Amino acid sequence: MEEFPHPQATCDGGDLDCGSGLLLIIKKSMDPLQPGEVLEVRSREGSVAGDLPAWCRRVKHEFIGSRPNSLDTSYFIRKGGSENHLKQDLEAARGYQWSVRIRANKDSAKVHSRNHTFMIGQPADFGSQVEAPSSVDYLLGALGGCLTVGFSQHASRKGMVIDALELSVKGKLGNVLYHLQLEDEGSAKFSEINGTLYVSSPEEEESLQKIWQLTLERSPIYQTLAGQVKMDFRFEIIL
Repeated sequence: MEEFPHPQATCDGGDLDCGSGLLLIIKKSMDPLQPGEVLEVRSREGSVAGDLPAWCRRVKHEFIGSRPNSLDTSYFIRKGGSENHLKQDLEAARGYQWSVRIRANKDSAKVHSRNHTFMIGQPADFGSQVEAPSSVDYLLGALGGCLTVGFSQHASRKGMVIDALELSVKGKLGNVLYHLQLEDEGSAKFSEINGTLYVSSPEEEESLQKIWQLTLERSPIYQTLAGQVKMDFRFEIIL
């Protein structure tokens, strides 16, 4: 078995790939090291094997090699002596602004977001079959997606095993008839949003509860809505 130098630091990237936050974790762990010292990066994401060496060449670090473990793979990086881009990258991340373009049609809108395009239908459509999800569907979906993906990533960074994860989300408007201009009293905003996160995992319940609380605290969608709407989310473990 190939021998690798003893690392001065170790970081766990879990299931993250190089485009989903892994590089920031690596850079933060690399920053305290001196040039020539070694960082061990542990990852369960297969694409890292090809992406990480290319990133090392670009930022002038030495990619030493990799070693498969029982549950993940260890990648060894020797810190280069040239410029470190961590501070610049963090500042760029702090100032980042999301941007989308929306073109309206008669009863729908087409949204262009980076390399994706999707349709949005009428805000209030009560049928089970629709040509496109409504803006209300997308808002609830964005909240649910932020929480489920966030929970998975936080658990992965702690090395926790999640077998299955599902979130149901429901929302109610103050008075949808006011929104539809069928009544003149009430409010068009959400009066309540509630949901339940179902988790199947061999981990301790207390540890899972901590991950859930961390997810709520770090979710930009949840934290934005929580200050404006009555929110009630439950957490249930499925055995």
